[in-house]
This record gives sequence, C-alpha cells and structure tokens, in this order.
Amino acid sequence: MNKTFAVPRGTSDILPDTVLLWEALEFLARKVCKSYGYKEVRTPIFEDTNLFKRSLGTTTDIVNKQLLELASSKEDQEEGYALRPEGTAAVVRSYIENDLEKKEPLSKLFYIGPMFRGERPQKGRLRQFHQIGVEVLGPNAASPLLDAEVIALAMQLLRELGVKEPQLKINSLGSKEDKARISSWLRAEFAKHTDRLCPDCRARFERNVFRVLDCKNESCRKVVAQVVKDLPLSVPSQEYFKQVQAALKSVNIPFEVSPHLVRGLDYYTHTVFEITAAGLGSQDAVGAGGRYNGLVHELGGNPKVSYGAIGFALGIERILLSLGEVPIPPANINIFVMSMKEEYQPLAFLVLQLLRKSGISADMNFAGGSMKSQMGKADKSGARFALILGEEEVKNKSVAVKDMRQSTQETVALDKIVEHIKNVLPEE
Repeated sequence: MNKTFAVPRGTSDILPDTVLLWEALEFLARKVCKSYGYKEVRTPIFEDTNLFKRSLGTTTDIVNKQLLELASSKEDQEEGYALRPEGTAAVVRSYIENDLEKKEPLSKLFYIGPMFRGERPQKGRLRQFHQIGVEVLGPNAASPLLDAEVIALAMQLLRELGVKEPQLKINSLGSKEDKARISSWLRAEFAKHTDRLCPDCRARFERNVFRVLDCKNESCRKVVAQVVKDLPLSVPSQEYFKQVQAALKSVNIPFEVSPHLVRGLDYYTHTVFEITAAGLGSQDAVGAGGRYNGLVHELGGNPKVSYGAIGFALGIERILLSLGEVPIPPANINIFVMSMKEEYQPLAFLVLQLLRKSGISADMNFAGGSMKSQMGKADKSGARFALILGEEEVKNKSVAVKDMRQSTQETVALDKIVEHIKNVLPEE
C-alpha cells in the first residue's frame, strides 16, 4: 500500500493564495528597512554547530534542547552543522569573515528568512518559522541613539505590517562586568529561596541565573518579585539606559521599563527589549532584541577594535496570527487570451508570449473550451482585458479586445496589440 506523506510536524505549507500575503508583508518590511538605511544580507540556513553553541551559550534551552543538528557527510566528518535557530550569530559570522568593518564604520543590515528549532510545536511556536531581523554592527555602533533607532524601526515595522497597538517593554542588563556582578548577587539572593523555585529554575540557578527572572512558573514569579525590584547597574550603565529612554520619549515611542526582562540568550548586554501583541495568548511576543557588544569579539572579531552591536527579530507567523483574518491580495493578471477553435491555440500562445516579453502579465486556457467557459476563467483570473481569437479575427489578422470591467469590446490588428494594450492598461 502506498504511504500518504504529510508535512513534517511543526511545519506548514504556505500555499499560493497565502504566499501573496507573505509577499506583501515582505515587500513592506524591505521598504521600511531601506528607508532607515539598512541593506539586506542573506546567509546560509545552516552553519557550524559551534557557532551557535559559542554565541547563544551552552546553558540556553536553544542549544541544550532545540538545536537541529545535521548528520555530517563523508567529506565533512570533522565538522558538525546545525540549522540556524536564529539570525544574529550567522550575520556576525558573515560580518567578521567578509571584513565589513574595513569597508564601513557602521554596517546596518536586515534579513528575512526561515529559522529552525526542535521544540514542541504549539500555537505561535513552530519547528520551521520565519523572521524579519535587523543587526547593526561596527566601531561606530555603540550609541544609545542607535538603540532607540533599532527599537523605533521595530515598532514602525509592526505598525506598517498591521499590528495594532504593539506594546514595548525595555530593560538594561548593564555591561559585561555588570552582568558578572549581578549574576553573583542574584545567585546569593535566590539561594535563600531554592525550595520555592521550580526544577527548571533550580537548574538555571547553577547554569544561568538570569533565566530565573524570565520563568513563567507562578511560584518562581513570586520569588522574583520579592527579590528583584531593580537590577543594581553601575552608574555608567544607568546613564546609558537613561539616554536610551530619553531618545525613545523624544520620538513619542511609549514603553514600560520591566526589570525582570532579560531575554534568553547569553550574548545580551545593556539594552534588551520585547514587543507583544494582542490575540496570541500566553506566547504574546511578536519581536524582541537587544544589544550584544561582546559577541563580535567572542566570534573572532579584531581584538584591537571596540565594537558595538544591536539587533532584533520579528516573527512573521506570530505577526500574521496577531492580525487574525486578513484579506488576501488578489493575484490578478492583466490579460487573458482566448481562442475559439483548437487550431487557433498556437496563435493564442504566440500572442501570449509576445505580451509577456513586453512585460505584460498574461495567461490563457491551454485546454480551450467554449466562449462561456473561457470567459468564466478570464473573469476568475482577475484579468482587466480578454483577447479573443475567433474566426473573423484570425481571418483578418486581428484580435478582439474585451474590457472586463466596462464590458466594452474593440478590434485591434495583431501587429499592434502590444502597443494597444500598453496604452490602455492603467498605470500601476
């Protein structure tokens, strides 16, 4: 018996009608990013496994539980690869490998593409998902105004894409030195309450105590609320965070300072942020990001250069979920070519290709059929004009041009048809 195959668990097919919606979303995303001066970058969907282990941290859930590693080929027995679980590490790797620092003091990059995580699928969480991401890197990328710009870009993107009233939360983890000091302080404080922490947080307590702040378990949340009112940042880090907030206020971007917001990846320092939207249930984040100045050095950047780096990622599937039912843009073509007899089909095909070569979108019914059935297909295609090749038209080397909206019709010489269609089509 033949086996019926199904789409892999945690993935989905994006069918032609829905692709039109994705195309519209991606077009808007590219337009907004480019208006901010960002340039698109495309990296492989798989990278050296150690790239993710080194950048994300071996204590993270992504590396410990969710990394999708690939079996090595015979040629690559010494190497291990994994499908990318996020975009930042790959972009930083590309930035270093291609010496972008020598070409420009500030690299403003964006990407759109699939990411992969081997986690339990649920609403808003897939094993293959898609992100719109932004990364800013370089010796000139350490300004608090850049933090504000990146956040402003994320908020504008979400609004342009149709997300109503996205909610922004921000926090600061301080410098690398701050994080080390705060980590020791948190471990000492939480040690007094380990019996009230969930099993996951007792493990996090040893590996990455910051993750306890992000736990959704009610008992852990009560401990965190009791222990942490604000993270004890150094004076320079406090001042930096104040400048970020002032810049956001100056451009009227509302936000909430959330002292328990830490993000789950080891590389974050200073500003971190998360953006939520209604309609997504408990997994309500549509985007998040933050500053990661030390990652460029960690992955092999020039030790003599002081790098700044900040970025974010927005989840496309989550954005679409938050939008609910969205009208799908019509997949209209301009012209539908019809032939009334089977022997006219080669001529119809010739006309079809002439139109396409001139940049005019066109299609035809390759199976032929009656006038009524072909007119129905022309109407369903959304074509503005139908070109009809009947006996009289073929005899006179002409074609009947029917305006599908006005229900008017005229006859045009075949050798003038492309010129005529270009003249009567409305400008897009």
